[in-house]
Amino acid sequence: MHAQPFQSSRRTCDRRRESRAIVIEEIWIEKYRPRQLSEVVGQDEVVKRLQSYVKIENMPHLMFAGAAGTGKTSAAIALARELYRDVWQSNFTELNASDERGIEVVRNKIKNFARTAPVGAPFKIIFLDEADSLTPDAQSALRRTMESYSLSCRFILSCNYSSKIIEPIQSRCAVYRFKPLGETELAAQMRNIAKKEHLQISSEALSAIGYVAGGDLRRAINTLQSAASITTEIDQETIYQITATPDPQAIEALLSAAINGELELALSMLDALLLQQGFSGSEIVVQINKALLDLDISGRSKVQLINSVGEADFRLSEGADERIQLEALIAQFVLLSQTNATPAA
Repeated sequence: MHAQPFQSSRRTCDRRRESRAIVIEEIWIEKYRPRQLSEVVGQDEVVKRLQSYVKIENMPHLMFAGAAGTGKTSAAIALARELYRDVWQSNFTELNASDERGIEVVRNKIKNFARTAPVGAPFKIIFLDEADSLTPDAQSALRRTMESYSLSCRFILSCNYSSKIIEPIQSRCAVYRFKPLGETELAAQMRNIAKKEHLQISSEALSAIGYVAGGDLRRAINTLQSAASITTEIDQETIYQITATPDPQAIEALLSAAINGELELALSMLDALLLQQGFSGSEIVVQINKALLDLDISGRSKVQLINSVGEADFRLSEGADERIQLEALIAQFVLLSQTNATPAA
């Protein structure tokens, strides 16, 4: 008799958990992926030229080069959607070259799809993501495949570095370069998504997302979704916490202390970042480099400091002890500031 209210309450809680789980499981980068070329953000010139292919219903082999999260995959899928409409999935396939880098992926997967006839269209599209991961032998085989099936198949190659693609392939493609998104474009997208998801996000949090994402829209959206799983009122502190990114103000304070010759203070700030907050040495070096570029110091001093950061980053990549390297970097900053402050004899 008395168990009913408890069971009813428990069922209500279970339903709430299920509802919450459904929301969390939905990936926003797919939910808000552009369906049309006009929805691709920050690549106006590229979009304009791709839309011309839709108008004439024909296209050459394409190469999309640029950093991660700039819209290369989204542009390829949107292009296929507009070219083929209802039958786009039958005439479009996506392969990731980083999964299988060798020649077998070309001989098997790519050739098998290229051999089949297109459905209700003059040609099909093979989208090869991370094509710069292919070995030179695999790229040579890909070049021959592109030639053999050029009448019935078009290739879109996506890569971060076009220089890693062999010249015979580059010469057969129209190359499009995707630029990192600016903070204004990222902020506009974040506001749009926040409005649709009923989130409150401060302007400082938007700036923090722009700082963390570095022009990568995919990372920006993932960051916003991660923050939304914690709270509906998002501030910059939440953004830095969930992305494990040092607060730029803490990095600027560290730099200011080192440049002013306050070694002990700078080292204590470094300890707080490394030991108390748990940031890696490599992450701190990256953030120091970002902060240096905006530092209001002479050009000569900035060149010397950036050079020191580069040396520390190289040593860390070679496996050196991060604490020793960062302390040495701070000491170098102090020495350089003192040298530059000393008047010439």
